[in-house]
Amino acid sequence: MILRELNGYTPTYGKDCFFAENCVLVGDVVMGDQCSIWYGAVIRGDVNYIRMGNKVNIQDGAVVHCTYEKFPTNIGNNVSVGHNAIVHGCTIKDNVLIGMGSIVMDDCVVESNTIIAAGAVVTQGTKVEGASIYAGIPARKIKDISGELIAGEIERIANNYIKYSGWYKEE
Repeated sequence: MILRELNGYTPTYGKDCFFAENCVLVGDVVMGDQCSIWYGAVIRGDVNYIRMGNKVNIQDGAVVHCTYEKFPTNIGNNVSVGHNAIVHGCTIKDNVLIGMGSIVMDDCVVESNTIIAAGAVVTQGTKVEGASIYAGIPARKIKDISGELIAGEIERIANNYIKYSGWYKEE
């Protein structure tokens, strides 16, 4: 892992976290417990701050960044950011799945219990409703989701990444 202090800020993290050898954490980054940052992922709190709750997984190749003097990035609890996704200067609330290759832009708010489909682009300033699935370019609501899907998919993926990271910590 590359852990780099910048402008007086050093990334901090809670208990039981996993960091792949080639992930990068820079600057004003604070994350909770049981987080995992996977291969090639970049968490860059250089121009503004990044805050992450507990049970957040940032999967391979994903980028989390922010916007200088305008938009920090806030990520809640139990959030999965899929492979090669970009989360930039936005707020992601609790129990959210950001699908592979999707982009969430500046000044967006993704409410709790939501899925952003793979490849979706959530354009600047979009307010994403909770308990729904958004897909497409630009992303639009395509359906409401039930508590079963939230517990079944979103919770399952977040818990699986805690399990996967445990395999690496045992080595």
